[in-house]
Amino acid sequence: MVAKDQAVSILNVVERELLTPRGLRTLSPSDPNYIGRYEGAPGVRDAAYHQRTVWPWLMGPYITASVKTLGAKAGRKLALTCLENFQQHLHEACLGQVSEIFDGDTPHAPRGCVAQAWSVAELLRAIVEDIEQPHSEFARAA
Repeated sequence: MVAKDQAVSILNVVERELLTPRGLRTLSPSDPNYIGRYEGAPGVRDAAYHQRTVWPWLMGPYITASVKTLGAKAGRKLALTCLENFQQHLHEACLGQVSEIFDGDTPHAPRGCVAQAWSVAELLRAIVEDIEQPHSEFARAA
Protein backbone atom coordinates (compact mmCIF):
# COMPACT_ATOMS: atom_id res chain seq x y z
CA MET A 1 0.00 0.00 0.00
CA VAL A 2 3.06 2.25 0.34
CA ALA A 3 6.31 2.45 -1.59
CA LYS A 4 9.06 0.09 -0.43
CA ASP A 5 11.24 2.90 0.95
CA GLN A 6 8.26 4.14 3.00
CA ALA A 7 7.56 0.60 4.22
CA VAL A 8 11.17 0.19 5.31
CA SER A 9 11.00 3.54 7.10
CA ILE A 10 7.80 2.51 8.89
CA LEU A 11 9.33 -0.80 9.98
CA ASN A 12 12.38 1.06 11.29
CA VAL A 13 10.18 3.31 13.45
CA VAL A 14 8.17 0.33 14.70
CA GLU A 15 11.39 -1.50 15.61
CA ARG A 16 12.90 1.53 17.33
CA GLU A 17 9.81 2.71 19.24
CA LEU A 18 7.42 -0.21 19.68
CA LEU A 19 9.11 -3.60 19.25
CA THR A 20 9.92 -5.64 22.35
CA PRO A 21 10.83 -9.32 22.72
CA ARG A 22 7.20 -9.99 23.68
CA GLY A 23 5.33 -8.02 21.02
CA LEU A 24 4.62 -4.44 20.05
CA ARG A 25 3.94 -1.61 22.45
CA THR A 26 0.85 0.44 21.72
CA LEU A 27 2.62 3.69 22.61
CA SER A 28 6.23 4.79 22.34
CA PRO A 29 8.15 5.20 25.60
CA SER A 30 9.06 8.67 24.34
CA ASP A 31 5.39 9.73 24.52
CA PRO A 32 4.60 11.73 27.69
CA ASN A 33 1.52 9.52 28.27
CA TYR A 34 3.56 6.32 28.32
CA ILE A 35 3.43 4.23 31.50
CA GLY A 36 5.68 1.19 31.33
CA ARG A 37 3.91 -1.13 33.75
CA TYR A 38 0.37 -2.47 33.72
CA GLU A 39 -0.33 -2.38 37.44
CA GLY A 40 -2.21 -0.50 40.13
CA ALA A 41 -5.88 0.20 40.75
CA PRO A 42 -8.42 -0.90 38.10
CA GLY A 43 -8.78 2.62 36.69
CA VAL A 44 -5.02 2.96 36.24
CA ARG A 45 -4.80 -0.46 34.57
CA ASP A 46 -7.77 0.34 32.33
CA ALA A 47 -6.09 3.56 31.18
CA ALA A 48 -2.91 1.65 30.33
CA TYR A 49 -4.64 -1.30 28.64
CA HIS A 50 -4.78 0.10 25.08
CA GLN A 51 -2.28 2.92 25.35
CA ARG A 52 0.88 1.55 26.86
CA THR A 53 1.05 -2.21 27.07
CA VAL A 54 2.74 -4.76 24.82
CA TRP A 55 0.43 -6.94 22.74
CA PRO A 56 1.93 -10.23 21.51
CA TRP A 57 -0.74 -10.71 18.83
CA LEU A 58 0.70 -7.68 17.00
CA MET A 59 3.77 -9.78 16.22
CA GLY A 60 1.73 -11.54 13.52
CA PRO A 61 1.07 -8.39 11.44
CA TYR A 62 4.61 -7.19 12.17
CA ILE A 63 6.09 -10.44 10.84
CA THR A 64 3.84 -10.28 7.76
CA ALA A 65 4.87 -6.67 7.09
CA SER A 66 8.53 -7.64 7.47
CA VAL A 67 8.23 -10.51 5.00
CA LYS A 68 6.37 -8.33 2.50
CA THR A 69 8.83 -5.46 2.85
CA LEU A 70 12.18 -7.20 3.26
CA GLY A 71 11.52 -10.31 1.18
CA ALA A 72 10.97 -13.87 2.29
CA LYS A 73 14.53 -14.71 3.32
CA ALA A 74 15.17 -11.58 5.42
CA GLY A 75 11.60 -11.53 6.74
CA ARG A 76 11.78 -15.17 7.83
CA LYS A 77 15.10 -14.57 9.61
CA LEU A 78 13.59 -11.65 11.53
CA ALA A 79 10.41 -13.63 12.22
CA LEU A 80 12.33 -16.59 13.61
CA THR A 81 14.22 -14.29 15.97
CA CYS A 82 10.93 -12.78 17.13
CA LEU A 83 9.38 -16.18 17.69
CA GLU A 84 12.44 -17.51 19.54
CA ASN A 85 11.88 -14.71 22.05
CA PHE A 86 8.63 -16.44 23.09
CA GLN A 87 10.23 -19.81 23.94
CA GLN A 88 10.98 -18.85 27.54
CA HIS A 89 7.52 -17.35 27.99
CA LEU A 90 5.89 -20.67 27.07
CA HIS A 91 7.04 -21.88 30.53
CA GLU A 92 6.47 -18.61 32.38
CA ALA A 93 2.79 -17.77 32.99
CA CYS A 94 0.83 -20.77 31.71
CA LEU A 95 2.59 -23.80 30.29
CA GLY A 96 2.52 -23.71 26.49
CA GLN A 97 0.49 -20.51 26.25
CA VAL A 98 1.06 -16.86 25.40
CA SER A 99 -0.26 -14.20 27.74
CA GLU A 100 -2.70 -11.48 26.73
CA ILE A 101 -0.39 -8.51 27.34
CA PHE A 102 2.99 -7.61 28.81
CA ASP A 103 4.47 -4.58 30.52
CA GLY A 104 6.00 -2.10 28.11
CA ASP A 105 9.16 -1.85 30.23
CA THR A 106 11.80 -4.49 30.72
CA PRO A 107 11.55 -7.26 31.81
CA HIS A 108 8.14 -7.19 30.04
CA ALA A 109 6.27 -9.10 32.74
CA PRO A 110 3.21 -11.02 31.53
CA ARG A 111 -0.13 -9.45 32.46
CA GLY A 112 -3.80 -9.97 31.72
CA CYS A 113 -5.05 -13.48 31.14
CA VAL A 114 -2.35 -16.15 31.05
CA ALA A 115 -3.65 -17.92 27.94
CA GLN A 116 -4.96 -15.64 25.20
CA ALA A 117 -6.24 -17.24 22.00
CA TRP A 118 -5.47 -14.31 19.70
CA SER A 119 -1.90 -14.12 21.00
CA VAL A 120 -1.31 -17.78 20.17
CA ALA A 121 -3.28 -17.62 16.91
CA GLU A 122 -1.34 -14.73 15.38
CA LEU A 123 2.00 -16.32 16.18
CA LEU A 124 0.84 -19.60 14.64
CA ARG A 125 -0.57 -17.79 11.59
CA ALA A 126 2.73 -16.01 11.06
CA ILE A 127 4.64 -19.29 11.34
CA VAL A 128 2.40 -21.07 8.83
CA GLU A 129 1.74 -18.28 6.34
CA ASP A 130 4.91 -16.21 6.49
CA ILE A 131 7.66 -18.63 7.53
CA GLU A 132 6.69 -22.20 6.65
CA GLN A 133 4.72 -21.53 3.48
CA PRO A 134 5.24 -17.92 2.42
CA HIS A 135 2.82 -16.56 -0.13
CA SER A 136 4.16 -17.06 -3.60
CA GLU A 137 4.50 -13.33 -4.34
CA PHE A 138 6.56 -12.91 -1.15
CA ALA A 139 8.76 -15.91 -1.94
CA ARG A 140 9.58 -14.47 -5.39
CA ALA A 141 10.63 -11.16 -3.79
CA ALA A 142 13.44 -12.82 -1.80
